Parts: sequence; structure tokens; C-alpha cells
Amino acid sequence: MNGIRDARSYDLDALRERVLPETSGSVTESIPQLADADPAQCGIAIVTVDGEVRRSREADAVFSIQSAVKPFVFALALQDTDRAALERVGIEPTGEAFDAIKLESGTGRPPNPMVNAGALLTSSIVEGRNSDERAERIAAGLSAFAGRRLHVDEDIASAEQRLGDRNRALAHLMRSEGTLRVDADDAIGVYGRACATIVDAEALAVMGATLASGGVNPCTGEHVVSREVARDVISVMATCGVYDGSGRWMREVGVPAKSSVSGAIVLSVPGALGAAVFSPPLDEQGTSVRGHRASAILSDDLSLHSFGVPR
Repeated sequence: MNGIRDARSYDLDALRERVLPETSGSVTESIPQLADADPAQCGIAIVTVDGEVRRSREADAVFSIQSAVKPFVFALALQDTDRAALERVGIEPTGEAFDAIKLESGTGRPPNPMVNAGALLTSSIVEGRNSDERAERIAAGLSAFAGRRLHVDEDIASAEQRLGDRNRALAHLMRSEGTLRVDADDAIGVYGRACATIVDAEALAVMGATLASGGVNPCTGEHVVSREVARDVISVMATCGVYDGSGRWMREVGVPAKSSVSGAIVLSVPGALGAAVFSPPLDEQGTSVRGHRASAILSDDLSLHSFGVPR
């Protein structure tokens, strides 16, 4: 694929300079730690499936992964349940906000694993006899995806649980439907710790590349999840990863991705590469404005669009 070859020499600092003048959007105020983010920050990284790593300035700026963790928690739930998790959560796009108080009609299932209801559910069914063991499983799994030891910011994790009223409502709603089978506070705590995992653009790009290479980390060679699990996850990223902006995203960028309120976006191009962009100001859908723009340029420059005719 030409995208791999071209990615090895792609100038990410030049791409960063192209999107820096974009000043629209606003930093989320959902928790104090995110509200304090520097709106001028912008970092980009690419990792090819053969382990080539490229990064721009500020690609080492750290941030909490937030909703960009959802594909990887979904992957771990699929792996740990031999893909039986597909029976517990839907896979259809919603056209709703990420925290909408809504479940599937008739089943009580979360609509998909990329919204908060779905992530609460998937984080509750990873391997573990209790919430501590499930949190440890997720932490170890995320570290395997990133190819390095990741840690959790305890202040952010605490804020996620303390201020997560809508997540609490979703958890209790799923409990009443019988779809969430653990204590609501336990589910919120495990998911909150996952969201509070600290990464940088390079680590997140390696995570995207691990999915793109069929579940094998291209930098460490570790088999993190099966090829079938990676395919399932990338498919749902393509249809649901940018919430109610997913259709626009796939038309403009054409690359499976997952956005995050911290300003991160992770992209995964099967058989080619993973990429990540971090820039805190968000649009109305909760997607990084500079990240969206940078992803569209990158897709066009490297001919990555899923539905584009090769040049």
C-alpha cells in the first residue's frame, strides 16, 4: 500500500503547522483537569504496521485518553469473552450524543460500544472476579496495546467517578434492564479509571496500529488480541467512532477513528498504519477541531480514504 511507503517520509511538523492557525472550538469543562488543558497544544504521530514511528513536535505531550479508550476496552471484552460480548452490546450508530440516556428498544442493550453506555458495559465484562481485577486487566491490556507501561491519573479517575452523573444514570438504567450485571458504582469506577489512563500521541498511534495490524503490536510483536477481534473493533470505529458526527467523518476523512473529549483522535487503517492527533479545542460533537482537520489532510495526502479511488 502506497500509504505505508509515503508515511515513512511524511512531514508531520509541516502538517502541524498547517492546522495550528485553526483556533475555533473550545476546551471541555466536563472535569477540572480537562478544563485546564492548553488550547494551543497540538501533537501528531504515525506508526506503520511494520513498526516505523514518525512524530511531530508535542507528540510527547501527555493527556488522559478519555473516550479514545473505548475501542480498546471493547477489544479486551471481545477477547476475554471469545467475542460473546457482541451479544451484550449493539453495534449500530445512534445519531445521538456520546452520553445520551438511551438504550436499544426491546433489548435494553447499549446501542454500541463507542458511546458511554456501551463502554460502561464492556468494561464490566472484561476478565476479572471484581472491579479491582477488571481495572487491572484493562490497565495491562492498554499497556500491551501501547507497547509501554501506562499509568492512571488518580485525580482524574476520582473526578470521573465523582462528577459522572449521566454515567450513573446510564448504569442504573442498564441495571434495571438486566444488561449490566455488576454494581453501578463498580462499573463507573472501572470505566473512569480506563478514561484516566495517561498517554501521548505516539502511544495512542501505536495502539491504533496494533488494531491495524490485526491485533499484533508492530513495535513489540506481542499478540494483544485476535485478528477477528481487531476487525470487529475497526468496523465499529468506522460507523460509530465519532458519535453523531460519524457520517460526516467517514465522508471527509474515510478512516476508522475514535474521538475523545480530551482532544485526542486515534485512527486505524487496516494493513497500513495507526495515527493519533492531540489538540484540546473541540467542535460541537466533541471532536478535536485541529485533529479533524489534520486527519482529513493526512488521509488525502496518503490516499487513506476507505472509499477513495486509488490515484
